[in-house]
Amino acid sequence: QVQLEESGGGLVQAGGSLRLSCAASGRTFSSYNMGWFRQAPGKEREFVAAIGWSGGSTKYADSVKGRFTISRDNAKNTVYLQMNSLKPEDTAAYSCAAARSSFIYYTPQEYAYWGQGTQVTVSS
Repeated sequence: QVQLEESGGGLVQAGGSLRLSCAASGRTFSSYNMGWFRQAPGKEREFVAAIGWSGGSTKYADSVKGRFTISRDNAKNTVYLQMNSLKPEDTAAYSCAAARSSFIYYTPQEYAYWGQGTQVTVSS
């Protein structure tokens, strides 16, 4: 089992940057693929980015490609989401999730473990 805790959210002006962190408990973190999802009020949860267990494979939503970077440090049991050139439409609650699989998934249903989320608000 994995417990996840996000941090790093906040209020930022459009064009600014934030780095989200997701700290995981447990000794098997390196065996999990990790994903970031976001949910804005009144909208469904959507995929943002994901990274394979070794860090060698990454996937991004088209809406964040070129602006966001996902990475992980297995020695620190942490996954990161560096967000640059933020836009007001990036405003949402961001959650990290873990999936034990050979594949990197885009759908939240495939992820077994979730953090509580951290709020990101981008002002125009």
